[in-house]
Amino acid sequence: MRVHLVNPSHVSFGTAVITPRWLYVIAAATPAAFGNPVIVDETLSFVDPERIQPGDVVGIGIHTGNALRGYEIGKMARERGAYVIFGGIHATLYSEEAGRLGGAHSVVKGDGDIVWGAALADCLKGVPKPMYLGGRVEASNFMPARWDLLPRDRYMWASVQTVRGCPKHCSFCSVWRSDGQRPRQRATDAVIEEIVQLRQMGFRFIALADDNFYPVTLTDLTMAERQGNTHRIAELTAIRTERFRLMERLALLPRDMVFFTQITMEAAEDPDYLDAMRRANIKGALVGVESVTPEGLKDVYKDFNCAGDRLVDRLQLFRRSGVHVLGSFIFGLPSDRPETFGATVSVAQRAGITFAQFVMLTPFPGTVDFAKWEKSMELDPRPIRGIPLTRHWLIPQESRPKLYCPHPTMSADEIRHRTQVAWDRFYRLPLIWQRSRFLKSLRARLAFILISKLYRQMYANTGIATDSARVERSARWARWIAKPCRRLFSAPPMPELRVPQLMLQSDRKTARFGDSPVR
Repeated sequence: MRVHLVNPSHVSFGTAVITPRWLYVIAAATPAAFGNPVIVDETLSFVDPERIQPGDVVGIGIHTGNALRGYEIGKMARERGAYVIFGGIHATLYSEEAGRLGGAHSVVKGDGDIVWGAALADCLKGVPKPMYLGGRVEASNFMPARWDLLPRDRYMWASVQTVRGCPKHCSFCSVWRSDGQRPRQRATDAVIEEIVQLRQMGFRFIALADDNFYPVTLTDLTMAERQGNTHRIAELTAIRTERFRLMERLALLPRDMVFFTQITMEAAEDPDYLDAMRRANIKGALVGVESVTPEGLKDVYKDFNCAGDRLVDRLQLFRRSGVHVLGSFIFGLPSDRPETFGATVSVAQRAGITFAQFVMLTPFPGTVDFAKWEKSMELDPRPIRGIPLTRHWLIPQESRPKLYCPHPTMSADEIRHRTQVAWDRFYRLPLIWQRSRFLKSLRARLAFILISKLYRQMYANTGIATDSARVERSARWARWIAKPCRRLFSAPPMPELRVPQLMLQSDRKTARFGDSPVR
């Protein structure tokens, strides 16, 4: 029996930006008795059916966007006599669907860190259960990834998770429902050990793949103090203290390392936190801006963000603290108007954000938006090729609409067209060159242009275009650009690197923060 772990994708680029962490975490959760799993990330290359033999186990992790491709692989694997186990957020939400359409013998609901081994043991006995409940594993039981199985020449960035869960409740996001609103924070030692292993291998760019790297805000602390809730104050303070300890340890790593994470706008109100991020070499963060208008923020339950000039000022605080922002914006909100698109690009440019992504509102299962939309569609399912629109992930790729929620004033085609124009405007060559001014060398600025163009090809044209020929053309361009881009992120391995230890307080007086040698 061999274990296969598959990350499905309809498009393969040959090179990927960030490692799909779940593959290597589940590889670590695979008992040694089963040998090393065969890992297939289809964003690199498609699965080879001939490698799957009767009696093997094929684990497939799916989210809504790649569920249909996952079901294709599952059916193929079952026809070849393998046991098929689905996991991931979509399989957790639609376990029956994975069995009916994907040939699943079993579904793992929730975290697989612990329960995956039990599922494999049952397959070995020939008696897999239909369901395995992984639940929400405590941080002390998070599996470190099996990075020794990683192909070192295929990814630009590696990924390490420091916390699961997000205390927010954004209407378009399912994370707070699937991973919970209570932050489950890994011990700093475990995080640093993984990062050191990756730098030993030659990865110097690391994504801190967290639901929210800023799990405790100053507002949270203030509210707990006003309520006189001593237990809550102690809980929040402990989480915040551990965050600072992690960043202090990151600052002791080699100075050529660069970290990127995902964070909420509220971090801009916390100068001590931003300063700690700067010292820790966290040079980039995806910030969910979502909308530049108060009405849009209300649409997505994100009233803790700000709009207009205050938004520009807030985003500029990140930049002044040395944190480059990848701003994420949503189009197609009920309050959006034709002028919203241009205003959004203008704000992004005025705020000096380094990268931007413009996505169209999509109701994803597990979100507040989806529940409201699904209910509104009960009397008018509007099937496409016999599939209700409320099961849009089952519609073949070439027939899927690009927008699902009817808009009060604009057509779906108009929103899609204006979204494409926003991408085109922000990633015009003169503007990319202007944004590259923070880099000192010509080579670095040219590299920035290449990376910007790659990002646009991967995440704009292949996701927004309705013309399949344009999608394939963009994918070819991305494959061509991706290989030289990957070389820009690579670094010589550092096998001699050891886990750095914090100095005693008395020793710190004789050394500047972060400048002590790595031992």
